[in-house]
Amino acid sequence: MITKNLRMNQLSPEAYETYLAYLSALDARDVEAYGEFLADDVSIQFGNAEPVVGKATVKAMLADYWQSFASIEHDLINIYGTDKNYVLEADNHYERHDGKHVTVRAVAFTDRDNDGQVKSVRIYGDTSPIFATE
Repeated sequence: MITKNLRMNQLSPEAYETYLAYLSALDARDVEAYGEFLADDVSIQFGNAEPVVGKATVKAMLADYWQSFASIEHDLINIYGTDKNYVLEADNHYERHDGKHVTVRAVAFTDRDNDGQVKSVRIYGDTSPIFATE
């Protein structure tokens, strides 16, 4: 994960460190470590797709999705909001299985519950270059 481009961070130091750990688990494509941050009734939605609801269902979906590329690294641009509700703007650097590198600019809106667990994530970005055949 890259943070040298981060222009604004409105999270407390504790929430920011937790979010970095969350993103590190995502970048490592470690579904078990990532799942530790999720509420049991978490909802994750990519763009206009239907939300995926429930921790076990989200983990299964992500385990499959993360196998569709070789690696991902988040390059953080902006984080706005509060410790409980925030939005991240990032350049997400993917390596495809064919070795090609693709960068996708995306935003993710995240809501945490009163226990600090991720309750909802809405992700917007055009991931079609990751899966394009040339």
